[in-house]
This record gives sequence, C-alpha cells and structure tokens, in this order.
Amino acid sequence: MTRPPVFPEWQHRSLDQILYECRELVEDPDFPTVRRWREAGGKVVGHFQVYFPEEIAHAAGLLPFKVRGAPIEPTQADSRFGSYLCSILKTSLELGLSGRVTLDLFVTHPICDAARNLAAIWGRNFAYPCEILYLPQNANSGSAAQYLRGEYDRLRRGIEAVAGRPVTDPDLRHSLALFNQNRALLRELYALKHHTPWLVSADEVYALVAAGGLLPREEHNALFGAVLPQLRERPLRRQDKIRVVLEGGFCEQPPLDLIRAIGRSCYVVDDDLLIGLRWLTEDVALDGDPLRNLAEAYLERSSYSPVQHDLRKPKEKMLLQRIAQAEADAAIVLAAKMCEPGLEEQVAYTRALDEAGIPYFVSEFEENMTSYDHLEIQLQTFVENLLFR
Repeated sequence: MTRPPVFPEWQHRSLDQILYECRELVEDPDFPTVRRWREAGGKVVGHFQVYFPEEIAHAAGLLPFKVRGAPIEPTQADSRFGSYLCSILKTSLELGLSGRVTLDLFVTHPICDAARNLAAIWGRNFAYPCEILYLPQNANSGSAAQYLRGEYDRLRRGIEAVAGRPVTDPDLRHSLALFNQNRALLRELYALKHHTPWLVSADEVYALVAAGGLLPREEHNALFGAVLPQLRERPLRRQDKIRVVLEGGFCEQPPLDLIRAIGRSCYVVDDDLLIGLRWLTEDVALDGDPLRNLAEAYLERSSYSPVQHDLRKPKEKMLLQRIAQAEADAAIVLAAKMCEPGLEEQVAYTRALDEAGIPYFVSEFEENMTSYDHLEIQLQTFVENLLFR
C-alpha cells in the first residue's frame, strides 16, 4: 500500500524554501510527520539516543522515530525524575505525557545510568511496550557480533508483535538497501560540508540530517535527491572563516539557534551531531544473514562515541583523526549539562588537544537554551585570536 507523504511541504519548492521547511519541521515540538503517519494508519517505534537499527522497524512497515527531546518545558516529566538529570530525558518523556507524540513501542539503551532506567519509567506511564536494547558492552569480544545478532533478533520479534506481521529476511534486505542509499546521501552531504562549507551552513546540514529521524527513509532519500544538486550549484562565495570540528552532540542536541550562532563565526566541517543516524560509515552487506550483517556493521564499520566502549576506538585518538581528516584549524568541544559521559570525555578531549597543540573552545549547552549572546561573543574572540595571531 502506498502511503501519502508525511512531509509534502518541501516538494516543488526552491532550495531556500526547502531548507526553511526542514528547519521548521525539526524545531516543531508537535512532530507533525509522526502524527500524519499515525493518522494514515501507521505505527511508530520511538527509539532513544544514540544508535538504533532502524532497518528492523522499517522492514516491519513501522516508522522509526528518533526520540531526541524537544525545546519544551518538562512540566509533567519533572515529577518522574530527579532534578540533577540531563534535560533530554525529561523533555523526551514530556512529549508522551503531553500528548504531542503517541508511540506503539519505545526502545532505549543503557548508554548511561539514567537512560538505562528510562524504559522502566516510560513503562510505568504508558500502556505500550517499552524495551531496552542491550548493545554490546565489550565490543572487542569475539562473541560480540553473535550476541548482537541475538539482540537484534529479539528486537525483531518484539517489533513483529507490534506490527502484527512477520519480518522476513527479504524484508530486511530491502530495508538495508534503502538505508544504504540514505547513508550514501549523508556521506555526500558531509563531503560537501567538508570541501565547500560555504555552500551549506552548519544549521542547514543539521536540519537536513535531523529530518531523517522524523521521516520514512523513502521520503528522506527523495528530499536529499532534490537538495544535494541544488546545494552544489549555490552561488555563494567563500568567507574568511576558520574550519572547526564540533564535538559533544552525540546524545542531547544543541539548539538549532546555537548551531546557527556557531556557524556565523566559523565553518563547521565535521561534527558528531545526531551521530546515531550516521553511525554506520559504510554500506551494510546484502548477501547472507541480514541481522548478522547489521550487527557486524555496528561493530566493524562504524563511528565512535563516548557511549560505546571499544578499545580499537580510543575517543581522543578518534577526535584527532576527525580533525585531521576534516582539515580543521580548531575544535569546539561541547557537553550537555548534567551529562556524565559527555563531561568526562570533555576532560579527555581537551587534554589530547593540548598535547597535539590544536586550539579548542569549550562550553556547555542545554537543549532549551534561549540566549547565546555570551557564548557567541566568547567564540568570536576565540576565532579572532586564531585569525590574527
């Protein structure tokens, strides 16, 4: 059955209008695309940060919805959490409690103590199933791929129960091929951002990527297919800005206005924003066991993050590699307030940057920040010191 598009606003529009509509969609706390999907008879799997194998949900005909909080006040969710926890936990739950989003299944991950308990808190407040997907804690074990394949199979069975239909291997291969196309398009966007950052701003890239967590991948692929050629032909000139790598947006996301403010001072040529949507760095093999292929890709052909423990991916070394590959002049190291993994890595990152002699700017953020003037002044001073030293 062919469903009507859930995001028709971008179709038959100019590039600037498309980018405007994407920004509006990403900042809309009522998530209209998820609502439209359900109104058309579809079901939704909400998955919390960081990485989730969305192909399994797609293969069942469900919409995978990336639960990444929202710029709202957690008036009801506050009573379910302690005051010392990060904002994204509370605003994500608030989306459900306030009726902004209705799910059919919620999946979280043990990326930190708070996230590990999130499924239990959601389960006490909603009637639909709430699960934990246990990604391997020891990614270097020889049994990690087989273990993860078993977890993905368990997830498949849970999704089948929600969908009311089996998820076959051909279904999975079809979804893997579609998501491989999406990963290729994301790589093209980031290559454009790397080589010609004046053609696409940091906030524009973010809005285009974030839309993937709100749309069926078929629509996201069509959107990228229309946007990428127009971005390459943009009549914009290079400005005198330094090139930076932005690190620290792996879970809670900086406000779009903060990303825009950073982009006014420098070119963000690489980042870890929404890294879960770009976690797999290569295509997933289509031959053989699709769940095994997906598990091996998670372990062997993937990015890095403070929430994955892999001795082959020392975070400090990976950041230095990212800076070198991006040909960046400096780094911006952010951390969400109250985020223990992020704040701990910030210490390790800055030490490595000091030893490598790479300039860096350090700050904290919260998703519902509304004032950026002080931070922007500090960042501009940092940039000017580099430009005129």
